[in-house]
Amino acid sequence: MERMRSILWVGGAEALRAEAVAESPLLDVAWARDADDAAALPLAAFDAVVLDAASGRAAREALERLRRAPCEACPPVVVLLPARAEGDEAGLRAAGAAAVALREAARGGAASDSLAGLLARVVRPGSSAAAPRAPAPEAARPALPIARSPKMRDVLALAERAMHSQATVLITGETGTGKELLARAIHEGGARRAGPFVALNCAAFPDTLLESELFGYVRGAFTGADRNQKGLFEVADGGTLFLDEVGETSPPLQAKLLRALQEREVRPIGGARSRAVDVRVVAATNRALRGEVARGAFREDLFYRLAVFHLALPPLRERREDVLPLAAHFLRRHGERDGKAGCSLARDAADLLLLHPWPGNVRELENEMQRALAVAEVGEAIGVRHLSERLQDALRPVREAAPEEALAAEPLRRTLGRIEAWLIRRSLEEHGGRRAATARTLGITREGLYKKMRRFGID
Repeated sequence: MERMRSILWVGGAEALRAEAVAESPLLDVAWARDADDAAALPLAAFDAVVLDAASGRAAREALERLRRAPCEACPPVVVLLPARAEGDEAGLRAAGAAAVALREAARGGAASDSLAGLLARVVRPGSSAAAPRAPAPEAARPALPIARSPKMRDVLALAERAMHSQATVLITGETGTGKELLARAIHEGGARRAGPFVALNCAAFPDTLLESELFGYVRGAFTGADRNQKGLFEVADGGTLFLDEVGETSPPLQAKLLRALQEREVRPIGGARSRAVDVRVVAATNRALRGEVARGAFREDLFYRLAVFHLALPPLRERREDVLPLAAHFLRRHGERDGKAGCSLARDAADLLLLHPWPGNVRELENEMQRALAVAEVGEAIGVRHLSERLQDALRPVREAAPEEALAAEPLRRTLGRIEAWLIRRSLEEHGGRRAATARTLGITREGLYKKMRRFGID
């Protein structure tokens, strides 16, 4: 039985995409607005890329951008061109295209010239771009976070190494940065993908309940224990156990976690014998665990046992290159689910999104896009008026201080400096003038903050 192909369609009109793929129910199509947005996606997760270009020159530029994207096993690219661009095939093949076709042929030509025919020729039977290093089930495509910024790309490069290791992983980062998403990607991209992925928020349970959740209990161990109950270590046997907010656990429970990780066995509450478990643990926290260790709130030996593979997710304010690709991704995903397909960001809204410091990180951005979709019409461009009042109020001072006409007339460096100075002043006010707290919020060192304050004349 032929398997479904996952296709990334880059550019073009929605009507053409729908028409071109209607002939084949085995095409699962994702969409990227342009080559820059496509390069921010995990290209290895797709079987092929369809580049719907306006001209041969635009196609060559897009192919060059895709070629620079970090990808160990990039999929073949099929280029669709308008009829007036006929004759560019040789140059486009030299630039990296696996196949070139005119849109008219892809929309209704002979079977061999149709999009399905082209894809059948360039994608090898049974091939799977999702697993460049080892055979994997078709469903096991890790949903890696979107990353265009250098910082996030570095994190994902380390995450790929973690996928092919059995080492314990510790993911740190502020609330809303996508720690669980990364943990799932590590599980789905590794050798344990066929096993269960079991997630537990350690902050959601008091110690007594958390211990029984993790290790289980035997009948009669305590009041209400009327049967034997497996703990999550046993439930996750053969797979991955994700311990979110592990920094919230108490020292006594930390000691039991340490023993379970060292001995690879657990003893249920009230039980007389330990049970062997084969579990990979991925832990996450928004706390600075090294600082917690220094003040005695977290066991040092457990920290080193968890942080065999340490991944530090940067906050969204330190990866601003990812803001617009993420916003477009959320508009597309929630738009399709909520019947608001086709909505995109207008320029004024995009400018405001880039100015906001996003204290709630990716989760805050996703909520903002969901809210904007709720008040927008189908296919409408998301403008400033669709954004929440909270976001508009937070950014109104800088917009009033630097109207769009003034910003367009001055050099980019001066514009960015104006915005940066406003963000520093606002953060200083929020923290009562405390510079160390301000530097932490802005994601810079205190020395860096002092230099910027001197440069902008901020007292």
